[in-house]
Amino acid sequence: MKTLRFYFDPISPYAALAFEQLPEALADCGSYEVEYVPILFAGLLMAHGQKGPAEIESKRRWTFRQIAWQAHKLGIPMQTPAQHPFNPLPLLRLAWACAAPGSTPNRHQVETIFRHVWRGEGANAVDPQRLAALTQDLAPRQDPASDAIKVQLREATEAALLKGVFGVPTIELDGRLFWGLDSLEMVAGALRSDAWFEGPDWDAAGAERPGIKRQ
Repeated sequence: MKTLRFYFDPISPYAALAFEQLPEALADCGSYEVEYVPILFAGLLMAHGQKGPAEIESKRRWTFRQIAWQAHKLGIPMQTPAQHPFNPLPLLRLAWACAAPGSTPNRHQVETIFRHVWRGEGANAVDPQRLAALTQDLAPRQDPASDAIKVQLREATEAALLKGVFGVPTIELDGRLFWGLDSLEMVAGALRSDAWFEGPDWDAAGAERPGIKRQ
């Protein structure tokens, strides 16, 4: 059975939509299992010297218009939280705190966190009262504020960076990384052993080429 690793941060609306769409997108791809890996998107951005889409005003407007269209097209209810960007650390730590020892959070736990953010009728995702209610609902196995959980999140983010993860959502399959909501079709092709993935095309398409580099 194939294993997919779904790297996510609940701050990302694209990750939220990809999470919701994943079962349908891979419905005819045979048996597989998914490991849901919470990582800090801001950590990826910092490592690569980038700003998030919501930190560039013109890009923010486009991002949320596109997300609203994608949600409409896919028939997925979605409401942008009152504050965005926000600090997702409490939610990421809660996700890890819910996981069994040596494992990652399960789909129900991740779904509950995503829907807290993106189906919360536009409320503040990190409002203390809402966070307290979410924590009570999920009943984490560990203290989300513990040093052990903070280390786990940091190590997961660092491990993702070492593998080449640069954004969320990213899906890892057989050592390959697939980034973004629109990569689900490619993931499905890889799971079906499409001939394109069996030959040299994957490596050839990603080969380094000479070009101008900004300093």
